[in-house]
Amino acid sequence: MRIPMASGGRGRTSAAVALTAVLALTATACGDDGGGSGGEGSGKGEITLWDNNTGERRDIWAQIIKDFESQNPDIKVKYVGLPIDQVQAKYDTAIDGGGLPDVGGVGTAYLSNLVVRDVLDPVDQRIDDGALKGKLVPAMVDSVKAAGGRDNMYSVPTSTNNGTLWYRTDLFSAAGLQPPTTWAAFYDAAKKLTDAGKNQFGYTIRGGAGSIAPAMDAMYGQSGITSFWNGDKTTVNDPKNVAALEKYVALYKKVTPSADVNNDFIKMVAQWDNGSIGMLTHNLASYQDHVKALGNEKFKGLPYPALEDGSRVQVSNPVDGLGLFKSSKNKAAAWKLIEFAASHKSNSAWNASAGSIPANTDAAEDAWIKDAAPTATAMKALSDGSTKLVNLPYYLPDWNTISKSGNEPNFQKVLLGDMSAKEFADKIAKELNEAQAEWKEQTKS
Repeated sequence: MRIPMASGGRGRTSAAVALTAVLALTATACGDDGGGSGGEGSGKGEITLWDNNTGERRDIWAQIIKDFESQNPDIKVKYVGLPIDQVQAKYDTAIDGGGLPDVGGVGTAYLSNLVVRDVLDPVDQRIDDGALKGKLVPAMVDSVKAAGGRDNMYSVPTSTNNGTLWYRTDLFSAAGLQPPTTWAAFYDAAKKLTDAGKNQFGYTIRGGAGSIAPAMDAMYGQSGITSFWNGDKTTVNDPKNVAALEKYVALYKKVTPSADVNNDFIKMVAQWDNGSIGMLTHNLASYQDHVKALGNEKFKGLPYPALEDGSRVQVSNPVDGLGLFKSSKNKAAAWKLIEFAASHKSNSAWNASAGSIPANTDAAEDAWIKDAAPTATAMKALSDGSTKLVNLPYYLPDWNTISKSGNEPNFQKVLLGDMSAKEFADKIAKELNEAQAEWKEQTKS
């Protein structure tokens, strides 16, 4: 049973009731639903791994498992590949009916559901006692802890994506512009690269599905606010964030195509790859699309712009990781697999295959990262302390609804001038504050 994602009113009450039921069930039914305490076991024998994105990772997991079994001949790994869009449902079914794996891929977007249902072991002490101590990117560790909604860490981070400002080096060079490393440079370039009569624009803004996260990046990135919460109230509608949003949405139709109001990431990326648009904000996942369309010489990627003092603030991207399930009867062997998969060599190979940022800091100097300049720049920004991450509240049952279907149509209204930036931010803030209050009430001990 997954906690419902509701945006308000009766739906929000349903989420609260469901959460209460879940918390009650975890206290009485863990032994029956696969959430039992398990045991350390002998450190030998067979363990089961659930891959949470088999469509992209089956081959690299096959290699990692082969290497692991070669070094640990007394352990055999049973691989179960899950399509990315079925992972949460599979976990829910297994919790209700038994049959959870020893190790499973767990992303921060659904980590809190597993934590609430008490099916994951905390991994903090195991990390501190082993080879991974001090080897994980701090920003990813913080994101995992925040997403779990608890003080402990319930997943070992393996990778993340990063918001990236892609820019056309050929267009910037022709216009005599420097790379858009600051917000001031970004706005200046957006204006100077626009010639609407020739169908040339400085920027493409995301107005369709998935628009809220990049809008929040623009808000927090410009305001410099580094926390999503100020006590029990969100900072989303802080006057500095509202002013930043007003400046950001004012770009629409002045330096962007009018079609942007309906563009999701697929349309937006295709439009940038095939047109004369100077800049695009999207994550590292679109890198290969840009290479295919433009080659390696006509574009580059940077972390989102910095403030004039050089500081950079971004909202968190989901972090992927590996969870150790409480019901495992062989946690010693399961932990060996997690530690091996998160080690330098395996984690680097895994992320080279996925095109993501490795969680293991030793991978930063590997050749493939140096060759993929946007990934190298992003990893450096996340590892060297120059970027402050605002951790989004993935732990809230209502987060997905509030940040997607509940408010994406309203963002379009803001672009079209039918709703003010303040009204938009205030509505989201009200919903978030209510969701936070309900979460704290339902989870207090």
